[in-house]
Amino acid sequence: MSTQPSRDLETFPNPTPERDYTIRMRIPEFTCLCPKTGQPDFATLYLEYVPEASCVELKSLKLYVWSFRDEGAFHEAVTNRILADLVAATQPRFMRLRAEFWMRGGIDTTVIVDHRADNWHPGTPVHLP
Repeated sequence: MSTQPSRDLETFPNPTPERDYTIRMRIPEFTCLCPKTGQPDFATLYLEYVPEASCVELKSLKLYVWSFRDEGAFHEAVTNRILADLVAATQPRFMRLRAEFWMRGGIDTTVIVDHRADNWHPGTPVHLP
């Protein structure tokens, strides 16, 4: 596998496709460039998903995230693009991406985007005492 930035997202078979379960990832080193000023923007990405047939491979995800480092992008656009690419690669039952961008100009920004497969409905939550 390469050690250079790449937009190729690799997957592997879901080891337990008969069960709904949640995978959560914290990706604290996301960077892109402000499309207006060219200055760097920094964010922590929080990815959570319920896989269907496949899961995203972590090193390919790391290289994918790295590929945005020199690209200008508005926060809203880049968050939606990342979700769209991940959904296209994995076809999950459910996926949510939350991007928490660091403060710039006295404003910090959080963008949250969701995907839900048409035929999937979450189970009833269990509340323990």
